[in-house]
Amino acid sequence: MKFPTATYRLQFRNGMTFDRASALVPYLKKLGISHLYASPIFTATSESTHGYDVTDANEIDPAIGGRAGFDRMVEALKDAGLGLILDIVPNHMAASLETPWWKDVIEHGAESRYARHFDIDWSRRLTLPVLGDDFDAVLEAGDLAIKSDPKTGKPVLAYFESLFPLHPATYDGREAEILKISDKASVSELHDQQPYRLMSWRDAASDLSYRRFFEVTGLAGVRVEDKAVFEDSHRLILELVHSGAVQGLRLDHIDGLADPKGYLDWLREAVGPDCYIVVEKILGEGEQLPADWPVSGTTGYEFIAALSHALVDGKKLEVLQSAYEALGENRRDAEEQLRAAKLLMVSRNFEGEVSVLVTLAAKIAEQAGRPTPESELKDALSEMLIAFTVYRTYGTPEGLRADDKALLDQVIEAIGDAGHAVSIEALALITGILKGDVPSSAEQDAVTFRTKFQQLTGPIMAKSIEDTLFFRHNLLLGLNEVGAEPIQPDFSLDHFHEEMRIRKERQPKGISGTSTHDTKRGEDARARLYAVSEAPDVWIAAVEDWRETNAKAVRQLQDGPAPEPEVEWMIYQALAGFLPPRFDADDEKTVEQLKDRFLTYLEKALREAKLRTDWGDSNEAYEEAVLGYASHLFSLDNRDFLKGFAETIKPFIEAGLANSLTQTIIKLMAPGIPDIYQGSEGFDFSLVDPDNRREPDYDALSKRLAEGRKPDIADVSAWYDGSLKQSVIATLLHLRQAAADLFNEGDYVPLRATSRSGNLMAFARVHGEQAVLVVVPRFTLARGADQVLPPTLGGGVTIELPAELSDKRFQNVWTEDHIETSHVLELDATAEEQSFLVLRTV
Repeated sequence: MKFPTATYRLQFRNGMTFDRASALVPYLKKLGISHLYASPIFTATSESTHGYDVTDANEIDPAIGGRAGFDRMVEALKDAGLGLILDIVPNHMAASLETPWWKDVIEHGAESRYARHFDIDWSRRLTLPVLGDDFDAVLEAGDLAIKSDPKTGKPVLAYFESLFPLHPATYDGREAEILKISDKASVSELHDQQPYRLMSWRDAASDLSYRRFFEVTGLAGVRVEDKAVFEDSHRLILELVHSGAVQGLRLDHIDGLADPKGYLDWLREAVGPDCYIVVEKILGEGEQLPADWPVSGTTGYEFIAALSHALVDGKKLEVLQSAYEALGENRRDAEEQLRAAKLLMVSRNFEGEVSVLVTLAAKIAEQAGRPTPESELKDALSEMLIAFTVYRTYGTPEGLRADDKALLDQVIEAIGDAGHAVSIEALALITGILKGDVPSSAEQDAVTFRTKFQQLTGPIMAKSIEDTLFFRHNLLLGLNEVGAEPIQPDFSLDHFHEEMRIRKERQPKGISGTSTHDTKRGEDARARLYAVSEAPDVWIAAVEDWRETNAKAVRQLQDGPAPEPEVEWMIYQALAGFLPPRFDADDEKTVEQLKDRFLTYLEKALREAKLRTDWGDSNEAYEEAVLGYASHLFSLDNRDFLKGFAETIKPFIEAGLANSLTQTIIKLMAPGIPDIYQGSEGFDFSLVDPDNRREPDYDALSKRLAEGRKPDIADVSAWYDGSLKQSVIATLLHLRQAAADLFNEGDYVPLRATSRSGNLMAFARVHGEQAVLVVVPRFTLARGADQVLPPTLGGGVTIELPAELSDKRFQNVWTEDHIETSHVLELDATAEEQSFLVLRTV
C-alpha cells in the first residue's frame, strides 16, 4: 500500500466542481500534497451543500460535473502524481422523494425491492414526518390533494410541492376515478390504504418507523450489514477503486452501522489490501480503535483533543472557571450539565428509539420468566445510556467482546456510585440481554436489542456533548471541540507526549486534522482562544468592561435578561476567536459581512444549547433580543466599542498566531498523516458549519505560493497575513515526501529542555539514521513581553538528547544552516531570533 504523505480536504458543491478542483491540482502539487481528500461526490439532494444526503450511491453527481468531470479530475491528479481519497457514506441515504430507492419504498411498501435496504420497522406503516401539523389539521386546511404526477401521469398524494406516489393496488384500473377525488374524507381514506403514513415533523422524535442519522429525519439508515445491500450500494465505489481512479476511502460515521467490523471486513476484501481506509470515529479518553479493524486509523478528532494539552495553560483555568461560574446564580458544573443534556436526549430527542428498546426488553423479560414493569426498564435503560462514557460497544450476533463486557460492568458500577434511584433487577436484566444471557427463545430478540442499543449510544453521546453541552458550557470555547472530553482532565505536556506515543503505536497512518467540515471552529480561531487560558485575569477584566459598555443593549424579558451573563461571556469569546488578525473596524463592508456570519452562528449556538430556545420550539423574543445585542456590537454608532475590542484582544491575536504555527508544525511532524482542510494553509477563523464550509480564496493562495518566497520570520506581517503559515506547510510537506519512511515508521521521542521548559515543546522522529528534531514555542502570551510576535525560543536553553540523537549533524530546514549536536542541543544566542526549529539529519 502506498500511504499518503499529506491529504487536502476539499468540499465539493457551493461552487466547487470537478473542473475547478482540476484547476487546483498544480497548486496542491506545489503545496506538497500527496492525495486530494474529497467530500462525498455521489448524487445528493438538489439543494445539498455537503453531499452526505446521498440520493444515488451509484451515480456521480451531475451538479458538480458528473462522471465526465470526475474523470477529467482523476486524469489531472494522475498527471501530477497525486492520489484521491473519497468520503463515502455507508450508514444512511436521503429520506427524500429524490432518492429512487426511497421513493420506491414509499410507493410499494414492504413489497419494494428496496424495502430491506433501509432500516425500517415493517410491523407498521412507514412514517413520513413531512407535515407542518397533524394529518387531520393539514387535511382540514386543504393542503392535501390527489393530483396527477406531471412526469408519469399516475395519481399521487400532493402536499404542496411534494408528490407522494400511491401504491398501485390502490388505483390500478381506476386512475380517472381516483384523480377526481376531492372530498377530505376520501383523501383520508386513500391515505389510510397506503404503506406509508404522513405525519407532523414534530412527532418524529417519538414515533418514527425507520432508523435515522442522529436525529435528522431526512437521513434514513441503510442496512449495509445485509450483503445484498452492501453490494447494491457499493457498485460504483468498488468500480472506482478497482479502476485505479481512487486510492483511499474515508468512511463516514462508522459507529452508525449495525456491525462495523463485519462491514469493514467485507469492504477490505472487496477493495483489496492496497486501498487506504480511515474511519470517522470519535474516541473517548483512553479509548483506542479495535485492533482487528482492517483500517489505517481514524479521521483524527482525537488529535485535536490532544493538541489542547500542548497549548492550554491548565494551571490558570481555575481563575477563568471561578469568574465564569460567578456569572450565573445557579451555575451547575460540567458534570451536572452533561447529565442534564443526556437526560434531555433520552427523554425527548430520542424518545422513540428508547421506547422501542423498552418494549423489546419487556418482551425478552417475559420470555425469560422475569416480567418487569416497562417503567422500571425505561428508568434503568435511561441511566445506562446516560452513564456511557464512549460512543458504543461492538457486539455482534455472536455476542459482546470481553472489553465491551468490562465496559458494561463499569457503566453499572458508575450508576450505583452515582446513587440514582433505579431498579437493580431491571439493570441486571438489560445487562444480561446485552451480554446474551437470555433463553434460546429470546436470542434473536436479544441480538436485535443489542444492535439497536449500540446504534443509539453514539447519537445520544454526540447530540448531548457536541450539539448541546458544547453550546452550554462556555468556559473556554477552544476546548468545545468534536472529539474532546467535555469534562477535561488536567492539561499537561506529558499527556500530549503520551497521546503521540500511543498514536505512533496504534495508528501511525491515521489522519491528523486540525480543521474539518464538522469542527466547531477553525483551527486558527481555536489556537487564539487557547491563549485566553494564559492570561485569564486580562480576559476577565475585559469581559467586565465590555458588558458594562453594552449594558444598554441587554433586554429584560419575562424569563430573564437577554442575553444572560453566561451568553454574553460566550459572545465575546466567540467574537474574539472570529475576527481576522488585521481587523479594521472602519471597513464597513467587511464589518457587515462579519456581522451576518456571526449572527448565523449565534442563532445556531442558542438553539443548540436548548436552554431558552430550541430548533423545534424557538423562543422568538429571546432570539431577537440576543441577536439584537450582537448586532449592536457591530453597529456604526457603537464603532468605538469595536475598535476598543480589537485593540484589547491584540495580544490574544498574536499569541493565537504563535499557537497556530506551533500546532501546524506539530501536526506536520507528529505521528499520523497530516490533513490540510481547504484554505486552512492560509488561515481558518471560521465558526461552526455552515461558516466553515465557505470556499477559500484560492486565487490569492495560489498566487502567494507561486512566488516561492520564504517569508522572514522576523517580519510580523508574515505572521499576520498567513504567508508564513502557508510557507511552513509547503516546506514541511515536501520534507515529509522526501523522508516518507521516517514519518510513516519513525518513533516519536519526547524531548525536555533544562530551562524555560514550560514555554517550549520539543520532540523528535527517529527511524534508523534518519531523524527530525522539532522545537516550538508555547504560552507566548504568559511571558509578559510587550510584543508577542515574533515569539522566540530564547538563548541559554539546552535540550537533552537521547543516544539515538546524540553526535549528529542537522540542517535547519528553514534557514538551511547546519548544526552539530553532542548529547544536548544548545539553543544559543541565535535562537533569540528563532521562533521555531525543525532540524533534519544530513
